Amino acid sequence: MQPATTATIDLAALRHNLARVRAAAPHCRVATALKANAYGHGLLRAARALSTADAFAVARCDEALALREAGIAKPVVVLEGFLQPEEIDLCRQHGLQVALHHDSQVRMLELAKPGRPLDLWLKIDSGMHRLGFPPEQVPAVLGRLAACPNAGPNPRLMSHLAKADDREDPYTRQQLAVFQAATQGITAERSMANSGGILGWPETHFDWVRPGIMLYGCTPFNHGVGADERLRPVMTLASRLIAVQRYAAGEPIGYGGSWRCPRDSRIGVVAIGYGDGYPRHAPSGTPVLINGRRVPLVGRVSMDMITVDLTDLPEANVGDPVVLWGCDLPAEEIARHANTITYELFCKVMPRVVVIETEFND
Repeated sequence: MQPATTATIDLAALRHNLARVRAAAPHCRVATALKANAYGHGLLRAARALSTADAFAVARCDEALALREAGIAKPVVVLEGFLQPEEIDLCRQHGLQVALHHDSQVRMLELAKPGRPLDLWLKIDSGMHRLGFPPEQVPAVLGRLAACPNAGPNPRLMSHLAKADDREDPYTRQQLAVFQAATQGITAERSMANSGGILGWPETHFDWVRPGIMLYGCTPFNHGVGADERLRPVMTLASRLIAVQRYAAGEPIGYGGSWRCPRDSRIGVVAIGYGDGYPRHAPSGTPVLINGRRVPLVGRVSMDMITVDLTDLPEANVGDPVVLWGCDLPAEEIARHANTITYELFCKVMPRVVVIETEFND
């Protein structure tokens, strides 16, 4: 049975985008971000496709354990670190690298029973103001870790960029200055650059870079699309037309009748909705691609269906394929119409959408 809605994942595009990271930051090691199910692309699928990365980065211990249970031995960094004392033993047992960002974690490590020292990353708040130690506390924290037998030697130092998506905003350079001052004179590997830093701020590259959204083919910047940065889309979300109807000018379409036919119209119904992860608040006018041509979404997005105006595409018929985002229809464009970001589009694709792996080589 042919599935109604599919998400095709191009593994060759993932590898291409990792190569783009290497080209932009040729002297750095790369920790690829696989958190949140690899931004909705599949944790294990992405890990295997990105096997040439130097390390993987996840948010939480359960994501790291899923990698280990699948037999993946590559270094894994847990960016939120352990959240309770019991997780310390799990991190030891599975050889996980752990980010420390709060005094409570240091205390847990100091109070833990002696065991294998953990390979640590110390997170410094250079201006994101979310997680991380204030810069002035870094020497004292490093001193405590040096005296703690459960802490491995020479923790790496990291921070996170808050505004790297805007190449014109001076805040990234302010953060860079704070991070450099906080780490001056400390012999340790350093990491600061996310996707925006990799492509837009080479002075933030240091020893390790941590690409996220660019791996999945989207621009990290607040304008443009991935192709502008020589990235290739990884996910193509697609469905098909399941009905075509004709309505007179003035007839309302869908829930609430929020859109009315401005002329005698040919309206198509596509088998996708917010129950599949398509954004419910995508407005009329959001483009979809049918037989390679753009047509507008009209009316409200339903749980299982959307409606599109086919009046200017008379050859479209039931059964025709429909692309919601992906090749030839950038996810960035859909995100802007829906007043969201590509990260959310990808992460909200639901389990009932059938995933297809493929390799679209150049």
